[in-house]
Amino acid sequence: MPRFAPLVLAFACFAASAKPVPEPPPLDAEAYVLMDGATGQILSAKNPDKKRSPASITKVMTSYVAFEEIAAGRAAMDDTVLISEKAWRQGIDSSQSRMFIEVGSQVSLEALLRGIIVQSGNDASVAVAEHMAGSEAGFASMMNTTAQRLGMNDSHFENASGMPAPTHRSTARDIATLVRAHIADFPEGYALYSEKEYSYNGIRQFNRNRLLWRDDSVDGVKTGYTSESGYCLASSAERDGRRLIAVVLGTSSPDAREQDSLALLNYGFRFFDTVTLFDRDEAVQTHRVFGGAQSEVDVGVRSALRVALPRDAEERIQLQAEVPSPLQAPIAKGAQLGTLTVTLDDETLLVEPLVANQDVAQGGIVKRLIDAVRLRLGV
Repeated sequence: MPRFAPLVLAFACFAASAKPVPEPPPLDAEAYVLMDGATGQILSAKNPDKKRSPASITKVMTSYVAFEEIAAGRAAMDDTVLISEKAWRQGIDSSQSRMFIEVGSQVSLEALLRGIIVQSGNDASVAVAEHMAGSEAGFASMMNTTAQRLGMNDSHFENASGMPAPTHRSTARDIATLVRAHIADFPEGYALYSEKEYSYNGIRQFNRNRLLWRDDSVDGVKTGYTSESGYCLASSAERDGRRLIAVVLGTSSPDAREQDSLALLNYGFRFFDTVTLFDRDEAVQTHRVFGGAQSEVDVGVRSALRVALPRDAEERIQLQAEVPSPLQAPIAKGAQLGTLTVTLDDETLLVEPLVANQDVAQGGIVKRLIDAVRLRLGV
């Protein structure tokens, strides 16, 4: 019997014992998202797709693009960057955050990235943008290309620092998507977000993300503030091997953004689990194959299939596999043969491709003739 059928029966039998998950805590934020780091599922949200000014959270995209260029070999951490007057001028006549680099000086790319990530330096952001693309406008174009590739469809960037601009916008969902990608794609770069302080040019500055001091499980990410955006914070924490990402936008104070973020993280860790349904190469079903050197093929998922669920909801999962038949050889390992739909209380959580777990070569002439007759007769 295919594996998914008894699973559906077992999960459905215990539906009556489900324990309700409480409503998320009341928050000050005008928009927020709580995302499961392993699956990308949204666990709780308010106005997740409302476009807002992201302020200095923009710098997460700035660092992501910089690490992309480093990974591609088009830049290196030990690059020497000549500081332009434009970069130096960022914030000298205002309260903008700065790394305090000097015009005409030469600074390593590594130092500038720490200036962006730890000190939230607008000057460092412009310097990196000019180094990577020749101009800040050119770098903003790179940021937008990357945003589209990551599926950040409601984001548009005009600069590298997050200074207010008419169409410089993002959303809580898009920011959480970016943070998740940064952690997965450039973990060594993301590790800089956990640094609590950095000194440059004789000036010691502390990371503005005060959650790093309040909760040892928090290892990032970035604060933001302008009069337009309000107080914002993208944060991430890992506890017992589980990672959550919280983004709060438009709170009324630094304390409010920290309290909202910590409340969301605690809520997610307390009331949700991340469950592995199938490992990579594990058989979800076994299907008959006609005309092959072997008569069956296992179908499974391309990578470990995990899902985020409310606590005690695992028993209510429904799995529905759809594999069109008949299957005929040859079949290549990894070829998509169908889909697996995972639902909870009639809500579709995800739809994953089902693929062949092994090659099935074409059988000999006698085997093919016999199976052709069986196909015709439906046996």
